[in-house]
Amino acid sequence: MKYFDCTRSAVRSPFDDDVVYQFEYMEYILDYGFDRLGASSEVGHPILMTECECNPSFSRARMAELLFETYGVPSIAFGIDNAFSYKYNQKLGNCGEDGLAISCEHGTCHVVPFLKGQPVLGACCRTNVGGFHVTDFLRQLLTLKYPYHMANFTWEKAEELKKEHCYVALDYLSELQIFKNNKEEAEEKTRYWQLPWVPPPKEEPPSEEELARKAALREKAGQRLREMAAAKRSQKIVELEKQLSYLEEITEQLDEAEESESTAILGRSGYLSQQEIKSAILKATQSLRKAKGESNGNEEKADASAADKYPLVSVPDEELTPEQIKEKKKQILLKTTTEGKLRAKQKRAEEEALREKQEEQKRAENPELYLEELRARYSELSEKFEQRKRQKVNGGQTNGNHGSSGGVGRGERLNAAQKERMRLLASAAFDRGKGEDTFGMRDEDWLVYNKMSKDNDDDGNDDDESELVRIASKLQEIDPTFVSKSEAVQLTPEPPKIRPLTAEDYRIAIGIERFRCPEVLFQPGMIGIDQAGIDEMVSISLRRLMEDESVKQRLCQSILVTGGSSLFPGMIPRLESGIRQYRPYLSPLKLVRAADPILDAWRGAAAFGASSKFGKQTFSLADYREHGENLFHRYNIVYSL
Repeated sequence: MKYFDCTRSAVRSPFDDDVVYQFEYMEYILDYGFDRLGASSEVGHPILMTECECNPSFSRARMAELLFETYGVPSIAFGIDNAFSYKYNQKLGNCGEDGLAISCEHGTCHVVPFLKGQPVLGACCRTNVGGFHVTDFLRQLLTLKYPYHMANFTWEKAEELKKEHCYVALDYLSELQIFKNNKEEAEEKTRYWQLPWVPPPKEEPPSEEELARKAALREKAGQRLREMAAAKRSQKIVELEKQLSYLEEITEQLDEAEESESTAILGRSGYLSQQEIKSAILKATQSLRKAKGESNGNEEKADASAADKYPLVSVPDEELTPEQIKEKKKQILLKTTTEGKLRAKQKRAEEEALREKQEEQKRAENPELYLEELRARYSELSEKFEQRKRQKVNGGQTNGNHGSSGGVGRGERLNAAQKERMRLLASAAFDRGKGEDTFGMRDEDWLVYNKMSKDNDDDGNDDDESELVRIASKLQEIDPTFVSKSEAVQLTPEPPKIRPLTAEDYRIAIGIERFRCPEVLFQPGMIGIDQAGIDEMVSISLRRLMEDESVKQRLCQSILVTGGSSLFPGMIPRLESGIRQYRPYLSPLKLVRAADPILDAWRGAAAFGASSKFGKQTFSLADYREHGENLFHRYNIVYSL
């Protein structure tokens, strides 16, 4: 006997729509069954093998070959499980000699008419939808509905949920309307499945011992940081003292050396002049005192003096080297710029004081008019500021083609101040290439530099922004209800934080899925199978019968519903309602569920195998070798219990 090793290969079904086509896996199933029956080497007993309706001859031949050659079976008979179930229920009195058998199986559904107790296979009907598709559809719906719990929707769990909660709706559309409009009734029909959930642990306030322990750890960490800072400060003090000693030594050498030797000493030290060395000594002294925590005293004033900042400005060019002359030009430019900024700052302060005085007078004379003017000015500046921001992001269209599409060139986005700056930069670069660079030697150069500076646009970006802030503060002082735009943005609610998961998040609601999944038996198109439903299959099977209407009416009075899917609540009323739509008005109709829809086929086959007529219905290995596969073309047993 061969045994299947599930650790080396995935388990596959030997069936394809109830037809055996993977005989290797079928052999594993037979091995398991015969081993449980105690057949160790050969099976010396006739075999009755059930099959689906109209099983292909090729499948029959392969199955017979497997049983004969592998297990040594003396004889075999093939029979339809649907027919065995019908004959068994006929024996129980649930159905008549003439009737219909509706079998809702795992992978397919069949409708087989019976005349005089025998199936009419030429009129049977089949659709490739069964219990497997119902389970798979339920699993897919729950997976799409709860994607975060996908691992919980195993095939076994979906099968269990189907058996416990699914039902067949008498009217599918009406049932949908209930779940759409009637919340109370829909809630009553909804079932819930609670997944395992462990509540998060509650955070308890730390004890006094824990607080003391954390405080000790913080103190220890702080002490370590203080020690590191002290060590770093000590190292910095040592470095500054070495630097100061080195600079003082160079100064002494320069004082003692002659003029010819001074240039060589300066070249080795890396400084351009003795004045620069003195400035470095001053900075090093200040840094050293700061590191030691001492006050700088008069050195701060000396550092702030223009003579120390720009030591080469007052020195004649005859006493300077070419490198020092270039440095002098830079210092002159910086000094001129700084003085110009100081004058402009002082002028703005004077203008600000004058404006404050005038505004106070307006406010005292007419407070309401003053408040309206402030609001109008604030709105104007706000709109101007927002427009400038949009222009920087998107680019403005100032060429008059507001309705045209397409990009706008950079030249069309520049304002007058920016265009003037670009012109000055271009001319300065052109003049610089003609000869020696003398820009910054004259006081008039400050005016050009002021125009070239980005900080002095005619737009007054910074001035507008500061003015906007000033007016907003004034309005807040006068009008308590005023809210600036920046504060309005800050007051917008923050996005909600992720809430902790609760037991509700682990509760699976099965509502519309309860009747939507079994509906595929009546509407296979819901899952993409373009075939007839089981109620329509009855009409198709009756049309295939070459009998008169009286025979069809007799068949409809004895309809047996069998198979696992027939156990859905509401299956019989729904089938009866669907079949009546295809039958003449007031024609008789009777449906009955099998005594045991799952095991009646086995019981009927067992009763047939135990009867005396079973031996006459089998064929042996000699018959198979004599006729070959042609034996199965017309092979059909006579069903009798």
